[in-house]
Amino acid sequence: KKSEAVQAALGQLTSTAQQSYSGIRVIKSFVQEGAMYTAFEKASERYRSGATGLAKVEAMYFPSMTLLIGLSTLLTIMIGGIYYIQGNKGIGVDTIVEFVIYINMLTFPVSAIGWTASMIQRASASQKRLNEFLQTTPAISSPAADNNLALTGDIKLENVSFTYEHTGIEAIKNLNLHIRSGERIAVVGKTGSGKTTLIQLILRLYDVTKGKMAFDDHSIEKISLSNLREQMSYVPQDGFLFSDSISANIAFGTKWMDQERVEEMAKLAVIHKDIVAFPQGYETEIGERGVTLSGGQKQRISIARGLMKQAPIMIFDDCLSAVDARTEKEIITNLSGYLHNKTSIFVTHRVFNLFQFDKIIVMEDGEMKEQGTHEELMKKRGIYFSMYQRQLQEEQVL
Repeated sequence: KKSEAVQAALGQLTSTAQQSYSGIRVIKSFVQEGAMYTAFEKASERYRSGATGLAKVEAMYFPSMTLLIGLSTLLTIMIGGIYYIQGNKGIGVDTIVEFVIYINMLTFPVSAIGWTASMIQRASASQKRLNEFLQTTPAISSPAADNNLALTGDIKLENVSFTYEHTGIEAIKNLNLHIRSGERIAVVGKTGSGKTTLIQLILRLYDVTKGKMAFDDHSIEKISLSNLREQMSYVPQDGFLFSDSISANIAFGTKWMDQERVEEMAKLAVIHKDIVAFPQGYETEIGERGVTLSGGQKQRISIARGLMKQAPIMIFDDCLSAVDARTEKEIITNLSGYLHNKTSIFVTHRVFNLFQFDKIIVMEDGEMKEQGTHEELMKKRGIYFSMYQRQLQEEQVL
């Protein structure tokens, strides 16, 4: 139990330190250095106290063993000496020496047993924490047979509903949607309307609670996860960047590095000029989670990485939220040509009137309230019309 408590305290201490390093800008901006220092100090004290207590318990063992072995030797000599003095037959000096040698021969094995038992206890405490992760069964299972289907990008959702297990929130309600191969789709709606959940279902990060999903008329459950996701390129809003060079981050989803193509995709994402302005250009190390870059730069590098994959299905999840209007216009213009014959899905809370979508889906409270082209939805004068008018008013104010 002491070993488990020490390992738990060490995990908490490490987690506190990692969060402090990752969120150093937030900590400084809110002037919370003192509070974080106090939290780290308390975690350090818990670990120190536990580790010291465990060390004391272990420290008592070896002196105790040495004392017992010494007492055993003394008792052997004393008892043997008494028998020898009393003249017992068969008890001589050689017999006493023999027993002393036996005791000394047993000293190391007995000590080693105790030392090994202590190590096993500490290792079992660590292994118990590891097993919590290693023995976790994935919620999403991939079919045993890898069918290696070449998807064209035809996606069907029939009466799909999804409820988050831990919260009980029904994020998608009875959704019917058909995205044909090569179509450009926009999914618009307010925050919390179910847009990102819809994308997570398409990526099969979750399984639907009710209904059916199919790609090219193949049920999503019958397509292997690796085959499904290899044929999709996903650009999230908060793209994760690795502590590596810019080139390596852009080429992350590919099997080999093609520097010319990396630069070509960077130009499409309107990040090339920013990169060449760095002292080391594309070989610039960007730090953990892209800490040395601005929000807009990180999003554009994520877009370049998504374009680099050349997948038949492209998904952009509100990935232009940190980009200024002029840069956004350039990126949309570049994407218009690049996405030809690719099924592309744009998730956004804004209306892209510069991009010609085949279908616009309006989500609200997990339901599809409207769908159609820009012109059709404007004629309906519904939710989409209100969103567009409000956006125009905001742009005029700015």
